[in-house]
Amino acid sequence: MKKILGLDLGVSSIGWALVNEAEKPEESSSIIKLGVRVNPLTTDEQTKFKEGKSITTNANRTRNRGMRRNLQRYKLRRENLIEVLKEQGFIDDDTILAENGNFTTFETLRLRAKAADEQISLEELARVLLNINKKRGYKSNRKCKSAEEEGQVVDSIDVARELYENNLTPGQYVYLNIFGLGKKSVPSFYRSDLETEFERIWQKQSGYYPELTPELKESLTGKNKSQTWAIIAKPFGLVGKKRDVKGIGLKEDNYRLRNDALIGRLDPEDLAIALQEVNDDIRNAGGYLGSISDRSKCLVFNNMTVGQYMMSELEKNPNYSLKNQVFYRSDYMDEFDRIWRVQSAYHPELTDELKHTIRDIVIFYQRPLRSQKGLVSFCEFETQRKVCPKSTPIYQEFRTWQELNNLTIGGLPLSLDEKKVLAKELQVRESLSGSEIYSLLNKPKNQRLNFKQIDGNRTQSALYKSYLNLKDSSRNQAEMGNMTSKRCLMTKRKKSYPTFFRHWEQK
Repeated sequence: MKKILGLDLGVSSIGWALVNEAEKPEESSSIIKLGVRVNPLTTDEQTKFKEGKSITTNANRTRNRGMRRNLQRYKLRRENLIEVLKEQGFIDDDTILAENGNFTTFETLRLRAKAADEQISLEELARVLLNINKKRGYKSNRKCKSAEEEGQVVDSIDVARELYENNLTPGQYVYLNIFGLGKKSVPSFYRSDLETEFERIWQKQSGYYPELTPELKESLTGKNKSQTWAIIAKPFGLVGKKRDVKGIGLKEDNYRLRNDALIGRLDPEDLAIALQEVNDDIRNAGGYLGSISDRSKCLVFNNMTVGQYMMSELEKNPNYSLKNQVFYRSDYMDEFDRIWRVQSAYHPELTDELKHTIRDIVIFYQRPLRSQKGLVSFCEFETQRKVCPKSTPIYQEFRTWQELNNLTIGGLPLSLDEKKVLAKELQVRESLSGSEIYSLLNKPKNQRLNFKQIDGNRTQSALYKSYLNLKDSSRNQAEMGNMTSKRCLMTKRKKSYPTFFRHWEQK
């Protein structure tokens, strides 16, 4: 008798059966047990499963839970804000805090835009504060100077302002002000500035090449470098030339072409290179955060608040959608500060203490991240103790010796003396490459090394570099002190022997 396990693997279920199969004439086959396990999947989940995409059945639950929490926290902030405003006497239980009547759809938004420059009543200010409380903006430090400087303007805004004032494109700015001055660090640019550069290059070069049609331009939207080259190369019949420059020289040459494209006619191949570089920068600067950054730049350039920006867009187009018009958290905080500063000049009730309560405790308060110390596991050798951090010198030394014990050269482990040589070097080094290991051990490089590099004591390495910097700084100060002493001594000698030093300086 032979036992066989059969499985039927499906998209949303697994069927199984354990049977006895007869091997002799006198035996009879029989089913021992069978069953099915069902994993219910939605239509989208089944489609993703068939396409080989990873799915998580709890993703929707997690998203919906996050939405419920955000709504709950918003309602809690609203209740706290209304309570504070009632305590201050700005509103009472009968105050209408929303639009009421015909043609009042955007009345609160109008008051919000007006409050940034003109006087409004305290009751109207309460409506404005409740409106600001609805959306607090996207909090991200991607372009901010630091987490503590949340109210600061983003770093790229100074560059964008210089582009605007001097009528420069990002390509011209980098070529003239970065590489032209011997610098190498290229700043980040806003998507709108890169789009303006692409438009100016296209308009300039389309006067020389009729092949640059609006249809061709439309087909380049959202394309990467290789796709941009393929699209532009087709009407010009380009094959592609081999460029002699590499590395930083190639990068500088690309910006040179972007600069020259706004001056005169470029060769078709050079034009294709310039357009593909700008188009790729636009593609990388796009997306959700790129749109937020462009709106933030618009506020700074026009000296507007978020409310004034939305109201101006509604005045241009009454059907303008206010949904998904996201701004940075710092933009909302700047608007709050500006409204409070303007209204406090008319209402003495708006004190600094009240501002701190409403701004920092009610509307814009965000709890610190929860501590993750509880996730640190226990040591497998000493179960009553937590494992030490990676930055601990003890762990750094343990990892070094662990890797040295696993290191082999030519299939053979290292001797204790060879390990000590490498361990001594790794105490002040972040890592050792294979060539450095061969050099320290005087080993031929044709022997196979089972590690490309070995990690060293990174903590001690950082401290060692700091010691060297302090030593160099002290040495420079000592040298400056010696030079100062020598100058003083020389001055005294000149006063004592004026004729000799005058004759020596003439020689």
